[in-house]
Amino acid sequence: MSDQSPLYRLDLNLLVSLDALLTERSVTRAAERLHLSQPALSASLSRLRTHFNDPILARRGNTYELTPFAIRLTDHTTTALEAARRVFESQATWAPTESTREFAIYGSDYGFVTIGRIVSDLAAQRAPGVRFRFMLHNPTIVEDAATRLRSVDGMVIPHGHVTDLPFLDLWHDQWIAIVSEHNDTVADELTMEAMSELPWVMTYQSRSAYTSAARQVQQLGVEPRIEVVVESFLAVAHFVAGSRRIGLVQAALAPAVLAVGGVRIVRFPFEPTPLTNALWWHPVHTQDPEHAWMRGLFEEAGRVVEDDVRATTRDDVA
Repeated sequence: MSDQSPLYRLDLNLLVSLDALLTERSVTRAAERLHLSQPALSASLSRLRTHFNDPILARRGNTYELTPFAIRLTDHTTTALEAARRVFESQATWAPTESTREFAIYGSDYGFVTIGRIVSDLAAQRAPGVRFRFMLHNPTIVEDAATRLRSVDGMVIPHGHVTDLPFLDLWHDQWIAIVSEHNDTVADELTMEAMSELPWVMTYQSRSAYTSAARQVQQLGVEPRIEVVVESFLAVAHFVAGSRRIGLVQAALAPAVLAVGGVRIVRFPFEPTPLTNALWWHPVHTQDPEHAWMRGLFEEAGRVVEDDVRATTRDDVA
């Protein structure tokens, strides 16, 4: 058996113990979490220390801290445990009406309140035992999408951020600008001068997290004076109302933005680059019948959002 990998000789229950230890940073709390005796978990920790040749937990005064190596293991352990869970939850035959599967999806609040809401409603009607977990992405997750999507079911994000992975186009959208309803510097349309002089509220603003409209403004020779950066599209209106700021949001969010009160939609002095929103996933999920069923829900919900966007742009933006 000398040609076998170390995994062949390991008890995979150690992965569960390792995850609990890394999360709780305490043998006592980890044992309680797993409903094990403290000596039993201590024995698992001893085996893990031998395997990794690292203490995993190191005493600092009256407490324990993770070693630098253990900190590096944290994300890998979570991903591996989730992948293992999915393997053993898979079924040879699957019926949505009998399933209790949880689908985990990364995205922004924009994706959650648009297509996410509709997908969850469709699932509730057709598969009441199925559950969705919508988790906020961040620049780190987006940059490492190929790895992160191994252990979740998908990510809702526009084209331009993720590449070389399977995807399903969902709906098209466009950018709209908002200003305070009391901002008398701006009429019904922004001017290049106003865009240069007024402060802005922007979302994300990093190498991998940006909006195509913000990039377009810069390409037109305007360097926005950014006063606020917020990692939430739904929050933008709150930072615009009662101020001189300009904000950028997607047309699908227009009803939610206007419901905040104190803001109005204005036209750009240029044609903003449209958005194509998509569901991305890792190839390992492509042949999974449960995943295929979920993708069908997203495809159906995307058509509903597309119709809503068309109505919004016709009524509020045109």
